Amino acid sequence: DGTWDGWVVNENPSAWKIADGALRASGDRSHCFYIGALAPFKDFELKVDVLTEPGSNGGIYIHTKYQDSGWPWGGYETQVNQTQGDWRKSGSIYSVKDVREVPVKDNQWYTHHVIVKGNTVKIYLDGKLVNEFTEEAGRVAGKDFERKLNQGTFAFQAHDPKSVVYYRNVRVKKS
Repeated sequence: DGTWDGWVVNENPSAWKIADGALRASGDRSHCFYIGALAPFKDFELKVDVLTEPGSNGGIYIHTKYQDSGWPWGGYETQVNQTQGDWRKSGSIYSVKDVREVPVKDNQWYTHHVIVKGNTVKIYLDGKLVNEFTEEAGRVAGKDFERKLNQGTFAFQAHDPKSVVYYRNVRVKKS
């Protein structure tokens, strides 16, 4: 709705602004966490319209939790990246089950749709299933990043000053 109600930004809040009804990420590393009344989420669907400028890197974290600084430890990151140098592209579950090819382009809005049900995560880009990951039973949290399903909130990423990513029309529902 064009306000910050229900959201909190950690380190480097200047990396975020509201532009044309979207959250615009551009600047030093920072994350915008949903802290509204619907959180936390366990089984849920999240749809976000995303636009990347060429060479941009971003991300949408799931089952994460607010932290003051650093890359979020909790949950998983679903990658947002069409043409930035990292070979892990949009729809990747970062460093867990990665995607190399994407059906979406820079400078065009697309829908990033994440479904979490039980131990399975599905990621659709513009309605096309690009990734499906089933977490193995007994998976333990990692040292550097949790990378485990549990419950939590979601967060959007401002990756670096050369990356410009817009996030808008955030829709979420518990299932």
